[in-house]
Amino acid sequence: MYPPRRKITLMPAIALAALGALVAFPALSSSRLYAAGPERFSSVAVHRGDTLWSLAENRTPAGGNIQDTVDTIIAVNHLNGATVLPGQRLKIPR
Repeated sequence: MYPPRRKITLMPAIALAALGALVAFPALSSSRLYAAGPERFSSVAVHRGDTLWSLAENRTPAGGNIQDTVDTIIAVNHLNGATVLPGQRLKIPR
């Protein structure tokens, strides 16, 4: 005769998950999450001789990073490169 088989239960896994939740919940509830403020944009028409760099340079605050502004302009306007054409309208961060 064979010895009786032991049934595998999920009770230890459930208990461990509950213990983990009890430890993690207070730590998570004490932290605060803040959303970034909405970024504001103005619409600008590109003129002859304008480049993304010159547009960004005119609108980057003192001490700001011009390359970050260029990257934002490219991302917001879904540009494939740095080429802009006269008459083109671009969203520029304020």
